[in-house]
Amino acid sequence: MAEKRRLSFIIVPHGDLETRTYDISYGALKALLVVGLLLLIVFVVMVSSWWFVATQAARVPGLEREVTRLEAERAKVAELARDLAVAEQQYERVRQLLGVEGGTSGGQEVVLPPLRGDDHGIEPSAVEANRPTAWPLTRSGFITQLREDTAGLNHPGLDIAVPNDTYIRASGAGTVKDAGVDAVYGRYILLDHGDGLETMYGHASRIFVQPGDRVERNEVIALSGSTGRSTAPHLHFEIRKDGAAVDPLAYVRQPS
Repeated sequence: MAEKRRLSFIIVPHGDLETRTYDISYGALKALLVVGLLLLIVFVVMVSSWWFVATQAARVPGLEREVTRLEAERAKVAELARDLAVAEQQYERVRQLLGVEGGTSGGQEVVLPPLRGDDHGIEPSAVEANRPTAWPLTRSGFITQLREDTAGLNHPGLDIAVPNDTYIRASGAGTVKDAGVDAVYGRYILLDHGDGLETMYGHASRIFVQPGDRVERNEVIALSGSTGRSTAPHLHFEIRKDGAAVDPLAYVRQPS
């Protein structure tokens, strides 16, 4: 049987020390190389795992700051939600104080009141009848927003809180210039009174006129509602002069 191949290592030390010879078979050498390779692989895996853990650990402070920021924002959102709920409750109390007026907009027939308003029984002249000086509702309502709000933002017209289906009247005689549905005003009516004067009535639940109709002063033209961009029933009332919004309270007076 042939002798197995072996690899010899000769160590020659300095001085008078004896020379040493070490023999190792090729099979054992291969086994050592395999073990060394496995150890190298284990070392690389351990270093990679440590690097991954260290990288993730470095992200922890940033993630903690992000969690803190999100919790603060969530607290602000919750506070805003509470404020909104309180505002809606206050609005509901205002509606209850105002009472509920007859008439519905759910497709049932509505009995309209006769032409009467705040003219105190005095028949206005034709010119005065066209001017939008009559209060646009059959009740005084509650003004919730003026032409300029508390934040100093320009708000064209008045927002007058009234119950659903309150009668909306023409503030002056005129012609229906436009009527329909708008994303902001909801169901609306635009009246042309001549002499550059126009009035806008927004957020109605139901309208009784159409473009081209002639309406009289104090005539009921719609029912109030909360259509369009609105959070509660009210009338948005504007007066425009030559296309520009003016202060409605310079023309109309809220009944006591």
